[in-house]
Amino acid sequence: MTRDQFRPKDADGEHFLLTTVVGSYPQPAWLDAARDLVDEDALSESDLAEAEDDAVKAVTGDMCRAGLDVVTDGEQRRTGMVEYFAQFVDNYENDGDGDGWNSRMPTVTGEVASDSPWLVDDYEFAAEVSERPVKTTITGPFTLASFCSMEAYDNDVEALAYDMADLVAAEASRLADAGARWIQVDEPALGMSPHADIAQECLTRIDAEVPDDVRLGVHICSGEYENLVPEMFEFPVDEVDLEFASTDADDPHDLFEGVDLPIDIGYGVVDTQSKDADSVDEIVERIEHGLEVIPADRMTVATDCGLKPLPRDAAEEKIQNMVAAARRVEAGLNE
Repeated sequence: MTRDQFRPKDADGEHFLLTTVVGSYPQPAWLDAARDLVDEDALSESDLAEAEDDAVKAVTGDMCRAGLDVVTDGEQRRTGMVEYFAQFVDNYENDGDGDGWNSRMPTVTGEVASDSPWLVDDYEFAAEVSERPVKTTITGPFTLASFCSMEAYDNDVEALAYDMADLVAAEASRLADAGARWIQVDEPALGMSPHADIAQECLTRIDAEVPDDVRLGVHICSGEYENLVPEMFEFPVDEVDLEFASTDADDPHDLFEGVDLPIDIGYGVVDTQSKDADSVDEIVERIEHGLEVIPADRMTVATDCGLKPLPRDAAEEKIQNMVAAARRVEAGLNE
């Protein structure tokens, strides 16, 4: 199984609960200040790049000190989960000319294409400065196709999603070649518009370019997944990462009762919509509730979603408590 490569050497019990975050992490206030200074021509782009490097060092340090088994770069270089990728994709323009709710999202002006790396440098830097293995997150093709305005493709989101899937697949291949061992495709749009058939085709194209020993996952926001069951259990990934800690989230028993899971479940146990720290006891209860229907060797303990909207101290306390809870439950399983 691809998860075994992330098991620490000192985790020698029969049962091991893998811990990670979904992806994003609060950006230090001084990073926003640096970006403002660049806009005012008071700071150079090279100075901003150094500030972003320092932010990655800071947040990976938070995650490593918390004891996470796998960390991310906190998406410190990104100002938006969709807009960030426009710089790499031809005819996917950050022009601010979109319509309606997505007016700040990119506009598709022609057939999308890309021949340059997107995240390889980001991954390599994070892997160099982190004491723990690094998971790379990339916004998924269905979300890239959904969160935009289209002047091309005849407003055919499915066709655009498949072209985006080919681009994401190429980047996943580059990341694997660079040494990435865990690639997570983020699909918040799939939680809002549950087109499992489109997701299946997109993920199949990506999976075809990812070596078998590289862990491939997909994260789906919303906490309500009844319209994706049972199809999502057949997605060609190693793990489907889901939210279960938020107030309106599904009960895992409703999704997994009686299901012989063929994939791992990223099990969200930390509410990322609240600034209040989830206590260790609360998280322990959530993990134990999930373990009633998810085998321990199929569960990855994670935050519900990205932590970026939270104050940094709140995010740090949440992940510290999550790791403490996972280790407590794990110790009980190994008694």
